[in-house]
Amino acid sequence: MRIGFMIPLVCAALLAGGCSISTGGNAVSKARIEQKVADRLAATVGQRPKAVTCPGDLKAEQGTKMRCQLEAADGSKIGLTVTVTAVNGSDVKFNIKVDNK
Repeated sequence: MRIGFMIPLVCAALLAGGCSISTGGNAVSKARIEQKVADRLAATVGQRPKAVTCPGDLKAEQGTKMRCQLEAADGSKIGLTVTVTAVNGSDVKFNIKVDNK
């Protein structure tokens, strides 16, 4: 099964649990967020997306949102919203939600 067909099927799995990442400052770098989203999808479906693109660093503050885009191997694209759910010292927890736009 190609990842392009899997994206709609794994959306619920991507949303099922939060992600956590440690940061040394007051933001999580763009590259680390993109990597974490790609890793989450790869762990869920066994394949990596072609790309995950976010506009910048994610501020380590509860409630902060950032819109990213996932591109599947077949070129299909889907919007994602990353939302910080908790910050505890250097540990930033966030959820990934598939946009319905």
